[in-house]
Amino acid sequence: MGDAIKFVSNYKDESTDNGFQFEFYCDRCESGFRTRFKSWAIGTISNAAETLGDMFGGVFGTARTGMEHVRSAAWEKAHDNAFENAINEIKPEFIQCPRCQKWVCRSGCWNNKKGLCKECAPDLGVEMAAAQASKSVEEVWAHAAMAEEDKKLATENWREGIRATCPKCEAPLESNSKFCPSCGAPLKEKNCCSGCGAKLTTNAKFCPECGKKV
Repeated sequence: MGDAIKFVSNYKDESTDNGFQFEFYCDRCESGFRTRFKSWAIGTISNAAETLGDMFGGVFGTARTGMEHVRSAAWEKAHDNAFENAINEIKPEFIQCPRCQKWVCRSGCWNNKKGLCKECAPDLGVEMAAAQASKSVEEVWAHAAMAEEDKKLATENWREGIRATCPKCEAPLESNSKFCPSCGAPLKEKNCCSGCGAKLTTNAKFCPECGKKV
């Protein structure tokens, strides 16, 4: 196993017949790094022979066939070397999380304090800010969901005994108003004593606190 190349799954091979290039990306944010293209001399020669073979045939065509056999072995060997070098070059930029086993970038997705990736151990400050922002958005939507004319129907007013029609003209009432929009009759019963301000019970004729007539 000494000659085996240890590799990771978060990469993409962009190599061609003319050279080698690899991309390595973070399993969490998907940002990453691309190695610089390293040309392969034999591939360039092979392409030149192929061009001449298409133009003239004969000995050039034979040379092209020979190059293809050379490429199949030499290219694979050069590719392995380039791949191993690319892994060693990029590896310091990534770290594997011991919990989820994902390879993540050290710069943005690694929590140094916890020794885990930020998916397993998020930054608490970031999460707190996000939670506060989310709560603020919820409150904005909750406030905007109630139209201005409907705010009188909020929870604190549910026990008022809201009427659906005017007790005088029997016109339907669209909102929780104090006076009928059709005839002007008062719609709210007096529930506080005008003298002492004490709360009055329904149909009370005298204040239970000061005795004043309602």
